[in-house]
Amino acid sequence: MLVFWKEKLVFLSVPKTGTTAIEEALAPSADMVISNPPELKHAPVYRYNRFFRPMFERACKTDDLELLAVMREPVSWLASWYRYRRRDFMRGHANSTHEVSFEEFVQEYMKGDKKAPYANVGSQAKFLEPRPNGVKVDHLFRYEDQPRLLSFLEDRLAQKIQLERRNSSPEIPLDLPEPTMGKLRKKCAAEFELYENLT
Repeated sequence: MLVFWKEKLVFLSVPKTGTTAIEEALAPSADMVISNPPELKHAPVYRYNRFFRPMFERACKTDDLELLAVMREPVSWLASWYRYRRRDFMRGHANSTHEVSFEEFVQEYMKGDKKAPYANVGSQAKFLEPRPNGVKVDHLFRYEDQPRLLSFLEDRLAQKIQLERRNSSPEIPLDLPEPTMGKLRKKCAAEFELYENLT
């Protein structure tokens, strides 16, 4: 998470959406950088609303910070998690995907609360869900449209941004059979609807 006080902007870090590279590029000009622990670095809207927003309002007398986040196409997002958990250092861990196919990973992900640890990767829609008090992501960009995101950030922060690829996982060709894809679109309709409604 990055906070830009003068620019009234908070960059929420949705996991597996390329935010590590952006954070490294922008950290020197941010007023606050939350890089650890992961529960705070990747604080979703509900956690921001519960902990960070009240702190900013009480200590800094401001409630006009805008939230920015990036969302990845849902299948691509799951594929990124799958590849990440297949890296060598994950071997032998409960979260490793070395012993399962991508389809098995997705099938397990769709089991809800009963999923295996390796498929417990959360939900982008839940991460980005608006709160009843009106706190929401004001600027939501597609991961796949980096030029639009970078153009917004360069305008808002008045600086040029040069990104280096970070935290990338090995490329593996991944596809899903049509029945599995149809089931995923039905089970995770909120993910697809949110992504497809982004302009």
